[in-house]
Amino acid sequence: MNNPAPSETPVLKVTLLLIAGLLTFGFAPILVRFATDVEPITLAAMRTFFAALFLVPFWLKARVSYSQLRTEGANPYLLLAAGVALGLHFTLWIASLHYTSVASASVLVTIHPVMLIVAESMLFKKRFRPLVWIGVFIAFGGSVLLGIADDTNAGQFPNALLGNFLAFSAAVIFVIYFLLGRRIRQYTEWIDYVFNVYLYAAIVCIILTFIWTGGWPFISFTALLVGIALGVGPTIIGHGSMNYAVKYVSPTLLSTLILSEAVFAAIAAYFIFSEVPSPLSITAMLIIMAGVAFSWTRRLARNRN
Repeated sequence: MNNPAPSETPVLKVTLLLIAGLLTFGFAPILVRFATDVEPITLAAMRTFFAALFLVPFWLKARVSYSQLRTEGANPYLLLAAGVALGLHFTLWIASLHYTSVASASVLVTIHPVMLIVAESMLFKKRFRPLVWIGVFIAFGGSVLLGIADDTNAGQFPNALLGNFLAFSAAVIFVIYFLLGRRIRQYTEWIDYVFNVYLYAAIVCIILTFIWTGGWPFISFTALLVGIALGVGPTIIGHGSMNYAVKYVSPTLLSTLILSEAVFAAIAAYFIFSEVPSPLSITAMLIIMAGVAFSWTRRLARNRN
C-alpha cells in the first residue's frame, strides 16, 4: 500500500480546535461530579452513544461507503479496532476508579505519552529533539507529583492493585487507539473517522454496561443531561479535535498536551466548587505546563528508509 501524499497542516485551525478540545477535556470531571448516582460505565455508554447520535446528520450528509474507504486506503477493520479500543479505554479507565484512588488511576492512565514516544521511535522510526523527550518526562513527572498531592487514604482501597492494573491497561489501549487513529486519518475525512469510531465505541460500552449491571441500568434525568453534555463536549469537541489534529501532528505530542487537562480541571473546580489546590498541586500543575511547552518545540520528524 502506498503512503498518502503529505498533507499541508492548517496551523490556525488545528490550534483553535486543540484549545477548544482541551477546555472541554478539563470540564469532563466537573460534569461527572453531577452524575454520581449512576454507574460510571453507564455514563461512559451514554457519552459515546450521544456522541455518535449527534454526529449522524453530519455523517449522512458527507458519508463515504466502506468500499470507498477501502479503495482510498482506509481499512474498515482498523476503523472497527480503533472504535473497540476507545470503548475499552473508557470502560477500563472508569472501572479503575471503583478500586483505586483518582490520584493513582490518573497517574497510571497518563503514562501513555512515555509509551507513545517509545512506540513512535521504534515502530515508525520517528526522530524527536532532546527537548521533546525531556518535555514528555517532565510532564509525566508533574502528573505523578499531582497524584502525590492528592491526600487519599490508601486504606479505603483494598483492591487498589486491581484498580491500578485497570488504569494501566487503559493507558496501553489508549496508545493503540491513538496509533490506529494516526494511520487511519491519513486516508479518511474527519467525519467518517469520528462517527464510525464513536459508534463502535458506543456499542462496546453499551454491551459492557449491560454485563456490568446485569440488566437495564438506572439512569437519572441529571445523569442523562450529563451524558449528553459529555457526548457533545469532551467527546465530539475534545476527542474530535484530537482526532482531527492527529492527521497533522505526532500522537506523542498530542498525548503530552492532554496532560494539561488536570490543570484546566483544577481551575474550573476552583470557580465552580470553590476547591483551592494545595501549594504542592499548584507546583505540579506548573511542572506539567512546563513539560508541555518543552514537548511542543519543533521536532525532527524524518522517517528512516
